[in-house]
Amino acid sequence: MPTERITFQGHGGDTLAARLDLPEGPHLATALFAHCFTCGKDIPAARRIAARLAAMGIAVLRFDFTGLGHSEGEFANTTFTSNVADLKAASAFLESRGMAPSLLIGHSLGGAAVLRAAPEIASAKAVVTIGAPFDPGHVTHNFGEALDEIAAKGKAEVLLGGRPITLGQEFVEDVRAETLGPIIANMKRALLVLHAPRDEIVDISNATQIFTAAKHPKSFVTLDDADHLVTDPSDAEYAAEVITAWAGRYLKLTPPAPPIGAPEGVVRVKEADPNGFLQDIQNGPYHHAVADEPLAYGGTNRGMSPYGFVASGLGACTSMTIRMYARRKGWPLEGIAVDVTHDKVHAQDAETAKDTRVDRFKRRICFEGNLTQDQITRLLEIADKCPVHRTLEKGAQIETELALCPEMLKDMGEG
Repeated sequence: MPTERITFQGHGGDTLAARLDLPEGPHLATALFAHCFTCGKDIPAARRIAARLAAMGIAVLRFDFTGLGHSEGEFANTTFTSNVADLKAASAFLESRGMAPSLLIGHSLGGAAVLRAAPEIASAKAVVTIGAPFDPGHVTHNFGEALDEIAAKGKAEVLLGGRPITLGQEFVEDVRAETLGPIIANMKRALLVLHAPRDEIVDISNATQIFTAAKHPKSFVTLDDADHLVTDPSDAEYAAEVITAWAGRYLKLTPPAPPIGAPEGVVRVKEADPNGFLQDIQNGPYHHAVADEPLAYGGTNRGMSPYGFVASGLGACTSMTIRMYARRKGWPLEGIAVDVTHDKVHAQDAETAKDTRVDRFKRRICFEGNLTQDQITRLLEIADKCPVHRTLEKGAQIETELALCPEMLKDMGEG
């Protein structure tokens, strides 16, 4: 996904650093991501969620709050209220570019900030929280003995999620005074609550309180064994998958007409993990799949191999073609099952790149219904007329051209 490095003014005039992840295809909507207050815009979970949303056509703005990451200012001088103001400033910046956010995502205290800001961001239609506290003051129990030092000296360094951060007395007082219950109850936005049962920083009871306080439409999904920062790539992938599937229901994305020469639209494949083989496959905003290789070949086995997709295409096309014919004839075909096997291993062939034999796909087709033998025989003949079958049987011409992506253009001095 193309990423634009941008800056905008925060609540107090400090310059805040941000990344705007843009879709490679049509821009259908915009999301605003608020990270936890002990991390930054580049945490793995934020990057993975942004990549998946961008593949759907949803641009994502990730920014560092005042005094965090690459943003100017002193975080010790901020409060929960001022961080909410930063969030609204980010929304106003997007609106000034004609990209008012319709989806708000917040992680940890960033999630609490999103809940607090949502009613004041008119363009927002849906809100997602990840490991967020219902009562922002809840997090102060993690400050331990530092609370006494903060009271005595006005500020102190505390550890949150294993990371040091300097907090001031005003932040502690402000976060303790915040009450989100009434705000959540009157938010009037679709809500998705994600939380890990074993979260040691923000107990999952907070998610229950947020969910209970909210009115429908609302959803609650647990992140199983994830830690508070969602550092495990598989947990980040799961969170991204849930958010993108859920967001499509409430944002009502409308893709443009397919380009000339591609009646079914463009299938875009994007590498999701440069350390393995995981690939995002996107066809329009709603159709997503992942491709991968088995563990034995260096993959993470989170999706079918490329050969698996070829076999599934053959099986799906076979079943659809048979169904269309039987429906037209009015035959009592009640169900179809197609098993497809292929006698090659993609990872092995990718390494050898040798054309040693003709590919062989084997189909086993099962029909349900009170069909005559003549009808069964005819349906098996129709199976061979499915378009994918014909494509595989005859072969296809593949044309390849180089597309200069934004990063390549930068390297060439053109961007």
